[in-house]
Amino acid sequence: MRLGLRTRLTVLYGVLFFVAGSVLLWFTYILTANALGKQMVMAYTKTGPGGALPSKEQIDVAVKRAVGDRAADVLEEMLRSSLMIMVLIGITAVVVAYLVADRALRPLDRVTETAERLSESNLHERIALVGPKDEVKRLADTFDAMLDRLHRVFDAQRRFIANASHELRTPLAVNRTVLEVSLEEPEASPDLKALARALLGTNSRHERLIEGLLLLAQSEQELSARKPVELRHVVATAMEQADLHPRRRRVTIHQDLGSAMAEGDPLFLERCVFNLIENAIKYNVRDGEIWVRVSSENESAVITVENTGPVVPPYDVDDLFEPFRRLSGDRVRSERGSGLGLSIVRAIVDAHGGTVTALPRPEGGLVVTVGLPRRAGAAARAARVQRAV
Repeated sequence: MRLGLRTRLTVLYGVLFFVAGSVLLWFTYILTANALGKQMVMAYTKTGPGGALPSKEQIDVAVKRAVGDRAADVLEEMLRSSLMIMVLIGITAVVVAYLVADRALRPLDRVTETAERLSESNLHERIALVGPKDEVKRLADTFDAMLDRLHRVFDAQRRFIANASHELRTPLAVNRTVLEVSLEEPEASPDLKALARALLGTNSRHERLIEGLLLLAQSEQELSARKPVELRHVVATAMEQADLHPRRRRVTIHQDLGSAMAEGDPLFLERCVFNLIENAIKYNVRDGEIWVRVSSENESAVITVENTGPVVPPYDVDDLFEPFRRLSGDRVRSERGSGLGLSIVRAIVDAHGGTVTALPRPEGGLVVTVGLPRRAGAAARAARVQRAV
């Protein structure tokens, strides 16, 4: 495990103290040894035997004997005492270094705790750090300013979704009602009824497109409801809503629904599975097959939707999750859908802190795997905030 910044700073301060203390002790030892040698030579020359000045040979012998008998004992005692004092002071210095590092990093802990609590529903919180205008204060103020910008962006996005939901759905609903009434009109000519049916189909495609765009925008918001969800029940409900027997291409569904719990919004998860199944049906072949599996793997709940179909080039797989993208970059064939199905799937999975991957089958078709955490954490919310920035 990697040591935290507080521990690393404490270790760094402790190592620097012991290195500096060892160098100081070594220099002190050398200087003391030299000083002891000189003092003993001077003392012996002043008080030679009989008061007479000793010869050079006598001085050398006396100095060696004095240094050997006395200086060694003095230096050994000094070294032992210095080492003990350095160890005691070093331990004290390490403790003081930890307290200093803790005090210096405490404002950063406030920044981290605020970031971990962040979600779309509590972007009004601020660090509001009080203290001198140092680097940490600048970091906290910058973070608060970023939260102000994010708050304004999310508020504007919520207002846009609410307004667009009303302004776009209302005229389409009116058009649909008028066209349906015209089809029931007994005096309407066959040409008028044919035109009404064509316009009704176009209106229906526009309604699906707008619904998909609004759901995509809502899916990228913070989830308003989180609760334990049994995924096999979600998959079963989504399959009841899907058209499993389309006219143009009959498909066979194989189910392997094991027990798997996840935490999230049941309605969004239901739409996620519905889009996967609908996509597998639309982009299949006549008399094709679909395999739907639910399982638990480690700390994740896994939903896998596999289908036969046309061969998908590996380089086109990632583009399928982009809005308005279809196989081979097709943006024209609107009768197959709005091109938002897998984009909505990815947005919903991201909002739940999960992962979604797609792999092409060698014989044709796709294998789409969704992994959902059993408990959504703060990391997913921080990731969404980072994407918004």
